[in-house]
Amino acid sequence: MTTKSTMFVANHISWSDIHALNSIIPVRFIAKLEIKSWPVFGYLVTKSGTLFINRTIRRDAARIVEMTTDSLRQFENVCFFPEGTTTDGTHMLPFKSSIVQAAIDAEASIWPVTVYYPTPSGEPNLKMAFAGETTMIESIDQILRIKYPVVELHFLAPIACQGQTRQSVTHLAREVIMTTFKQRLAHQHAKDF
Repeated sequence: MTTKSTMFVANHISWSDIHALNSIIPVRFIAKLEIKSWPVFGYLVTKSGTLFINRTIRRDAARIVEMTTDSLRQFENVCFFPEGTTTDGTHMLPFKSSIVQAAIDAEASIWPVTVYYPTPSGEPNLKMAFAGETTMIESIDQILRIKYPVVELHFLAPIACQGQTRQSVTHLAREVIMTTFKQRLAHQHAKDF
C-alpha cells in the first residue's frame, strides 16, 4: 500500500496493533510517553520515530498536534488510536479528537481502520488483547502461546478533512470504524444461531 500525508486512526486492542499496521504501511505512531520506558518494545518504537505524548501535561497535546502537522506536511503517514487506551476487543471506547486537528491543519486525509482479532471460529480473541490488568510480559506470553494468531485490518474509505472540525471528523471516523466492528461481531453471532 502506498500513500503519503495520511493520518490513520484505529480502534486499539493490543500492542500488536502497531506491528500489524506497520507491516502494511510505514507510519509514525503517536503513543503515550510511558511506552518509551517499556523493555525492548520501548526501544523499538522510539527507533521507529514514534511521537510520544505526556498525558499528565495538558498542554502537551498542542506540541504533538504541531509535530504531527509537520510530519503530515512532510508527506509522512502517522497513526494514532483515539480511544487513548486498549480494550479487550469486544467493544470500543469514545474517541478523543485533539490530535485530529493536525490532519485538518495539514489538509491531510484521515484513513479509518478497524482492527479485529478473531479466534478460528470467528469470535473476538481475548488472548490477543492487552487490556485491563494484563502486564506486557503476560500479554507477550499469551500471544506466543496462540497457535495461529490472526489479525484483520479493515481499511475503510478515507475522509477528507478540508472544511471540517476535528470533532466532526473524529465522530465520522469512529462511526465507520464502529460500523465495521459491529458487523464483524454480528457476523459471528449470526453463525452461532
